[in-house]
Amino acid sequence: MNSLYVARNPRVAARSLDGEMMIMSGRDSTLFTLNKTATILWQAADGATPLEQIVQPKICTEFEIEPGEALRDAETLARDLASHGILQISEEPIVRGDSE
Repeated sequence: MNSLYVARNPRVAARSLDGEMMIMSGRDSTLFTLNKTATILWQAADGATPLEQIVQPKICTEFEIEPGEALRDAETLARDLASHGILQISEEPIVRGDSE
């Protein structure tokens, strides 16, 4: 299985409010509220850290969830956020400055 890398889309506006992220899509100005798990993923999405290295120390320890299940859930979440243009996902590290 290949590693999945996630990066925040630089073309969205984001603000933290009471531990959750409010994200506005630059594509269509849709407003999203990320729950605690999605917020952890968003904040750790640097494009250089494989998803499993975000899930194990940050999500599994926070929510006491089995690593395999947590990784599957995080992949689904990352793909959903990417479909809305909030995250970028790749099987290779995502270098800052890349144009999508």
